[in-house]
Amino acid sequence: MKQRKFIILMLLPTILLISFIILYPTISGVLLSFKNYSIFNFGKIKWVGFENYKEIFSDVFYIDIIWNTIKWIFFSVFFQLIFGFILALLMKEPFKGRGLYAGFVFYPWAISGFAIGLIWSWLLNGQFGVINDILLRIGFIKEGFNFLSDPSLAMFSVILVNVWYGIPFFAIMILAALQSIPDSLYEAAEIDGAGYFTKLFKITIPYIKPTLINTILLRIIWVMNFPDVIYGMTRGGPAGSTEILSVKMINTVFYESNYSKAAAHGVIIVTVLVLYTIMYLKLTSKKEFSL
Repeated sequence: MKQRKFIILMLLPTILLISFIILYPTISGVLLSFKNYSIFNFGKIKWVGFENYKEIFSDVFYIDIIWNTIKWIFFSVFFQLIFGFILALLMKEPFKGRGLYAGFVFYPWAISGFAIGLIWSWLLNGQFGVINDILLRIGFIKEGFNFLSDPSLAMFSVILVNVWYGIPFFAIMILAALQSIPDSLYEAAEIDGAGYFTKLFKITIPYIKPTLINTILLRIIWVMNFPDVIYGMTRGGPAGSTEILSVKMINTVFYESNYSKAAAHGVIIVTVLVLYTIMYLKLTSKKEFSL
């Protein structure tokens, strides 16, 4: 009993802190989503039930936002995985200046996502952006692209930047997993006459499969709830072509001043993430995903 009391006493500050930082805002946000709280009616706040949710789902453009979110998640995570995996394979082999190169590669991960978005919004500017200037000078194009003001190019542009920004995350996780593979496995495979791709698909990928699955699942959660790059570059424009669920929530606050509706967007996002987390926990608890 003394040990249990001691453990509870040690955990109590953490539990209280988590409750204050996470549970209280979450419960308050859920309750807020059922009210009509906005900047225009501070004195007439009342309970409106599911009106905010009805308004959200009755929006004819909401399906476009969902589709934008799916594209944003799928292409971002897919190419981050591919390039991160290739980068990790290259960095696994020792070479001169590997530490310096690794620091250069992982540098973007140390910068704020919103700052990355602002920097790339200047680089991709249709009038004075560096990217257009370089392409014009080498004769690759005859006139500059409107990367961020053309609806057909805007989503491609923000995904490209997010891929560049997220590659280090996959590279770090996969590199750590690669370094845990015993060299004896590769030596035995070489003795049996296995080539590079045979070793890659028969040893490397199966051995780091749990890390790949966990990293992909975690990254999907992260990217879905990551409006920083988009908001720094386009704020969801032009004409909503880059607006995803998390960006829509922010825009509802800034442009509609409707805090209850924004809270409803947040509840929808959290609900999707909770369901996804349950799936994640079930997948990672299966024996085939454990070494």
